Amino acid sequence: MKFRAIVELSGKTATGIRVPAEVVEGLGQGRRPPVSVTIGGYTYRSTVGVMSGQFMLPLSAENRTAAAVAPGDEVEVEVELDTRSREVSVPADFAKALSTDAAARQAFDKLSNSHKQRWILSITSAKAEETRQRRISKAVEALREK
Repeated sequence: MKFRAIVELSGKTATGIRVPAEVVEGLGQGRRPPVSVTIGGYTYRSTVGVMSGQFMLPLSAENRTAAAVAPGDEVEVEVELDTRSREVSVPADFAKALSTDAAARQAFDKLSNSHKQRWILSITSAKAEETRQRRISKAVEALREK
């Protein structure tokens, strides 16, 4: 399903695309359907969310860059229902750290895939090994406290 929309800025950096209700209804999977989103020839996976009563698609900085769009741009958006499995690949060193802390592992397992991915991205984006290990320790500690 295709539609045109404006890339909207919310707050300092959060951006999203308003999805018409008829598009969400046409997907036939309720109010939060998993979708494949194509903007400017770039495709990414996401889930439609509801914010302030409006259906929205998140558009991260990484996806904005890859699609060559910015807040305020009018874009053509194509969404398709995405029923493929949404498994998150946990790096071995992070998985090992989680395996030694049952509370942190349980908290991590309860997170949505997108929240799991945020923790993993923080760890895998570290340039130095000591930074990576520090981020793993902080992640385990924060998860344990949840």
